[in-house]
Amino acid sequence: MPPHDKLYPDLISKGLNTSRIGSKVIVFGSATSTNDIIAKYADDANNDGLAVFAEEQTQGRGRNGVKWLSSSSDSILCSVLLMNEDSSSDLLSLIAAVAVAETIGEPATIKWPNDILINGKKVAGILLESKSTKAGGAYILGIGINCHQKKFSGELESTATSIYIERGNICDRTILCRRLLIELEGWLEEANNNAAVVIQAWQELSTQLNHRITLIHNKRKFSGTCVGVDPEKGLIVELDRGGRQFFAAAQTSIVK
Repeated sequence: MPPHDKLYPDLISKGLNTSRIGSKVIVFGSATSTNDIIAKYADDANNDGLAVFAEEQTQGRGRNGVKWLSSSSDSILCSVLLMNEDSSSDLLSLIAAVAVAETIGEPATIKWPNDILINGKKVAGILLESKSTKAGGAYILGIGINCHQKKFSGELESTATSIYIERGNICDRTILCRRLLIELEGWLEEANNNAAVVIQAWQELSTQLNHRITLIHNKRKFSGTCVGVDPEKGLIVELDRGGRQFFAAAQTSIVK
């Protein structure tokens, strides 16, 4: 097996042919959290589209404060700054999920709201955070993709995977990073033109659409069949007890 690739020399020097996402790129060998670092740039509207990458994170996190563990050079760890974005947070979550799944390629699927799966195991996660700044509202989109991990220990063994585990080869992370930024820009533009295109793509990649699910919303448990997603209101569930209800991503977690 070849040694781990070292990230990003070509990512910056060759350019991305994108007008917004990744028009500026900063790379760290080690960082506490790319989301925390990029937040420091959010007071300047000129930093819209900035992408921050790190080879490793010492304090990486996912939704609800869950730690995101990553050894050096094993993952793609990045954050993208979106300034004065017109899309809602729920639509941005859909956009990011579709972009990450498309970046990884088949057979990657989406588990709402922020997990990307291969064969039922998590290969990537998304953390969307909002921030009020001197320049206006901002979103910070954090993305982690497991690339070179050979195995996971403890409870992660049954729930997590990597591109290497699934495909048996070391992927070129620089190529994957470039593809990720290009996919993000493309799907953001699609959403601005017609959000229905994003919803259709999400539905085609969803593991939950037309399946029975159980979720926790504002500390209450609900069960029913997922029948769709709304870009403003969240997941649409036909409840077992009758009626339909919308579940916003920020207040909801899927149990099963």
